[in-house]
Amino acid sequence: MTISAASPSPSIVAFGEMLIDFVPDTSGVSLAESTGFLKAPGGAPANVACAITKLGGSSAFIGKLGDDEFGHMLVDILKKNKVNTDGVCIDPHARTALAFVTLRNDGEREFMFYRNPSADMLLKESELKMDLIKEAKIFHYGSISLISEPCRSAHMAAMKAAKEAGILLSYDPNVRLPLWPSPEAARDGIKSIWNQADFIKVSDDEVQFLTQGDAENEDVVMSLWHDNLKLLLVTDGEKGCRYFTKEFKGRVSGFSVKTVDTTGAGDAFVGALLVSMAKDTDAIFHAKLREALTFANACGAICTTKKGAIPALPSTSDAHELIATSKAN
Repeated sequence: MTISAASPSPSIVAFGEMLIDFVPDTSGVSLAESTGFLKAPGGAPANVACAITKLGGSSAFIGKLGDDEFGHMLVDILKKNKVNTDGVCIDPHARTALAFVTLRNDGEREFMFYRNPSADMLLKESELKMDLIKEAKIFHYGSISLISEPCRSAHMAAMKAAKEAGILLSYDPNVRLPLWPSPEAARDGIKSIWNQADFIKVSDDEVQFLTQGDAENEDVVMSLWHDNLKLLLVTDGEKGCRYFTKEFKGRVSGFSVKTVDTTGAGDAFVGALLVSMAKDTDAIFHAKLREALTFANACGAICTTKKGAIPALPSTSDAHELIATSKAN
């Protein structure tokens, strides 16, 4: 069963998982100690799709949800956020994935997942809306969809179709170790498609994990470079981000905000950058990169000031206001 709603072709298609995050209503306690949880829609590719539309861009989400209360709720959330749902499938035999998230006092998180298997893992190549992918400007994905079959084959087929259609490939590995059989399997799986992407965003922690080296060391970061890459970004939390292209590199400062929950901050950052990229791809890889990254940093920062991912995504005016206020200070 496919959810369908006629709408214009979106400029950015996000592929992968969407799930429910259960976030403790109190920070700094373990899952066992938590007395209550807030139900928040999540899943990195879906977060990115919603971040894009919140900023005035057009996006679609391709993935699979369970034929249950949570699955239908998530479809409704995508629609309310003006995300094209033509590529969303509903599985009558599997549940929607759940994640319980522990919030530390600094807003950082630890995850416990319920997928046995969940619907997102069961998306098949035959269920892909290839037209949706081929008509986009950018195809965005993570690595969780690489962990098990049949979703891995669907992911590879979608990526191949996008590549052959000349679409920009955007990759945010979004490392979630509890979902992989081992750290080695995670490293190998994440790197198995590394050389396909035109744009890769990694956090400083992910650089350290993937390279087993110091994320501050430029040689270590550049070991992740590949010849087809147009832009490699390393996010450094509130410190901002570092960027590397074939011609130039640099750092863009972040914004200081009161952090409540870092869930979705990277997705808000990526969504903001993809909106800028879709408007003027060549300029983003050259003249307008720093401006686009300042905007993306502001979006990521704002997302950390509320609990949950999609509910905390900023609007364009929110981001511009934070930038203006920071300049004034």
